[in-house]
Amino acid sequence: MQAVLVGCGAMSKAWLDAARQIDGLAIVGLVDINADRARTRAREFGLDRAAIDDDLHSVLTATRPDIVFDVAVPSARRDIALTAFAHGCHLLTEKPLADSIEHANEILAAARAANRVHAVVQNRRYLAGVRRIRRFLESGAIGSPSSIHCDFFLAPHFGGFREEMDHVLLIDMAIHTFDVVRYVANRDPQRVFCVEWNPRTSWYHHGSSAAAIFEMSCGVVFSYRGSWCADGLRTSWESAWRIVCERGTLIWDGYDDLRAEAVDGSGRDGLFDRVAPVEVPPLDLRDRVGGHLGVMRDFITAIAEGGQPETVGTDNIKSLAMVFAAARSAETGSSVEVATDWR
Repeated sequence: MQAVLVGCGAMSKAWLDAARQIDGLAIVGLVDINADRARTRAREFGLDRAAIDDDLHSVLTATRPDIVFDVAVPSARRDIALTAFAHGCHLLTEKPLADSIEHANEILAAARAANRVHAVVQNRRYLAGVRRIRRFLESGAIGSPSSIHCDFFLAPHFGGFREEMDHVLLIDMAIHTFDVVRYVANRDPQRVFCVEWNPRTSWYHHGSSAAAIFEMSCGVVFSYRGSWCADGLRTSWESAWRIVCERGTLIWDGYDDLRAEAVDGSGRDGLFDRVAPVEVPPLDLRDRVGGHLGVMRDFITAIAEGGQPETVGTDNIKSLAMVFAAARSAETGSSVEVATDWR
């Protein structure tokens, strides 16, 4: 298969590194509003024969690829998607799926009309810890989840478009955690109340800190606390997790510490039921991992076999809806229903 990559900023390095690890996949074009930046990427990755331009339509016309990889800024997502589908290309896009629910619906409709595979790089699903949590909860070892709590505290100095975004934490980072919560709990979002703020010491334009409480299906509550300008004692990029279930609790530090305890039925010590450690099994051979590479392989397999990848757009829009509902709640000061009007 042949692919054209759009958007040659810093994130494109992870995409191109993953792409060159997939046998039979060739990058035949690089597109960026700054063509010199595309040429730099081409030199870095030995793509001497790749077409270089600042216009996606021109490169797609010249190369006629199977796939478009969209690594551009969110505001360009809709136009890139519609152009890709008009040229008969499948599309794998960086998160978020779109910069609004309305644009997301347009993209999904265009993918359906073109009969093309469309998916989003929600690469956190493809982490070993996330796969193990999902499988462990499915086993019922500590019962069904009743609440999920995630903390995210980092202070990265990105520069560039992120520091100029509205709702930067929710849209550009919290969406990863929201998507993983949907995946591990196998529950859908229903309503959210969110508070968002920008501390005096923040170097971001807007919304670098947030706290949100989501009501999910089957009575599950998900709470999120996060900041992108919290120096010191930082969490993992994957957040720090506590999942409270009917008969016990699982915690994950976002790195390698994944532990669970369950009520063991042996009575109480004073006020508290006795608990015992429960093993969280290792990865299963069926678990697909690998971050960007895992998502990309899943996407290409779906194209080859005529199926749909795990992070297909028609599912991922639910995670996007969580983000925009949280942002709207923060703007209005009221709880907000999570949209279900995607098509």
